[in-house]
Amino acid sequence: MLFTGFSEHVIDGKFRLAVPAKYRNQWVAERDGGAWMCIPWPTGHLRLYTESTFGALAAHGGATLTPDEDTAELEARLYGLAERLEMDSAGRLVLPRQHLDLIGLKAETQVAVVGARNRLEVHDLAGWKSSLADRFKSLPDLVQRIEIRQKGQA
Repeated sequence: MLFTGFSEHVIDGKFRLAVPAKYRNQWVAERDGGAWMCIPWPTGHLRLYTESTFGALAAHGGATLTPDEDTAELEARLYGLAERLEMDSAGRLVLPRQHLDLIGLKAETQVAVVGARNRLEVHDLAGWKSSLADRFKSLPDLVQRIEIRQKGQA
């Protein structure tokens, strides 16, 4: 599933976020799992994956009963923080309070719900808007760094 664009929303007083209709309708149309998976990210936003996408990405890694220490620690941190969220009949997700605390968002906060390829990201709206011009301006440099890294792996 490909998510693009962004939408402005509010985390309400009960820590609920309405999944923007354009993403919710896409999710329903493609029947991409029964829920969403939420991970707080250290750069101050939430990452929301459809349950199916999250499972596929998790299965993509080399599973073993004897991972090295770094891999074991990464798995414990990443999967230990991941929470499964079911959408209510109004298309809302109750965001885990611990996740919001970790990234510094509160109830009654305006947010940008951003389509980021295979996931949605939830950012503080003021921060998202204030960084948008810089993000746009630095896009060519970011593309170049990624291309160089990919060529080095080939």
